[in-house]
Amino acid sequence: MKLLPYKNLFIGITDTLNQVFFHNKYADRELERTLKSNPKWGSKDRGFIAETVYDTVRWKRMIEASMGKDVAEDNLWEFVGTWFVLQDEKLPFWDEFKKLSPKEILKRNHAATDKNFAVRESIPQWMHDLGEKELGNQWKKEVEAMNIPAPTVLRVNTLKIDRKGLKNELRQERIDTEVLSKFPDALQLKEKTNVFRTHSFKDGFFEIQDAGSQLISPYLNVKPGMRVVDACAGAGGKTLHLAALMENKGQIYSLDIHEWKLLELKKRAKRAGAQNIQTKVIDSTKVIKKLEGTADRLLIDAPCSGLGVISRNPDAKWKLSLDFIESIQKEQEKILNDYCKMVKSGGAMVYATCSILPSENQLQVEKFLKNHPEFKLVREKQILPSQSGFDGFYMAYMEKV
Repeated sequence: MKLLPYKNLFIGITDTLNQVFFHNKYADRELERTLKSNPKWGSKDRGFIAETVYDTVRWKRMIEASMGKDVAEDNLWEFVGTWFVLQDEKLPFWDEFKKLSPKEILKRNHAATDKNFAVRESIPQWMHDLGEKELGNQWKKEVEAMNIPAPTVLRVNTLKIDRKGLKNELRQERIDTEVLSKFPDALQLKEKTNVFRTHSFKDGFFEIQDAGSQLISPYLNVKPGMRVVDACAGAGGKTLHLAALMENKGQIYSLDIHEWKLLELKKRAKRAGAQNIQTKVIDSTKVIKKLEGTADRLLIDAPCSGLGVISRNPDAKWKLSLDFIESIQKEQEKILNDYCKMVKSGGAMVYATCSILPSENQLQVEKFLKNHPEFKLVREKQILPSQSGFDGFYMAYMEKV
């Protein structure tokens, strides 16, 4: 998107980046807050701000190398100006940009990126080292895929409408979509737009859910009438998909340690017309114990590094740490060992993450199976962003003998 030379837009950009980089806020939420507080901005203004925020967050390390210093609260204008110089845009004649030398910026950029892949692709060095260790040559392909902005994909709510019907409904609201043939309930937006304002959304005809994520609930192989537990349900994206696959028949227990997420799930379920969902906060071990040996199917969509969804959440690159990944792996192991007890004999479970690291995926499952001979691995699937063009996920389907 071409630079728009309006100072108030740059104030919005730098204020948002300040919150993301220095106050540990999430880019999507801060961007939403910025745009909501400036209702007079037009669609072009909003698009310019959103794209600039995400681009500068995504390419932070490369921009810093081109500046010759780390971004700080007092040089955010320089940071944003450097980005536009690298995009071959002519900067406005504002005092904030007077000290910027395009020649020096380009010189530093070439010197920093020519030989250093991690700088050129803008990822932390520790992350690059870990990725290479775990994935070898495949890692570089995944990093390049991380830097491609994620498309917006909708999941049709088949409790209320089919894909053809939703496509027509959205067309009437001047939103064009394309069918993703390999994903039976998916429509991809041809252009970014605010779909939350549509009648189709308010009527519960769809949810926003990446195509990769839409593969997980079907992988659980649920049937109408089953007793299903979604053990790390969060705000319920996969719970709602399960309800549609089960045609509102049977029972879904949606569990999470965060009550506020389950409250959001309830709102979404009401809009979607999903009536077979019961939410429970995991506030003690009693919740799991009460469900022990009762589930036909168990979904463990485990907390993880999120390295498969960096294209959607580029700010996560700068919030993650090696210590966090090591601690989350211990948590994954504990969740698997504790929650698997809910599966009844003859039942099955899926362990899933939005990570591409074997240490969070295949190796976790191997370790689990060694300690739990009552389970056997039936199938597993790794979705890589570089191959699918969508978010990265891992899923393993295990049956209890």
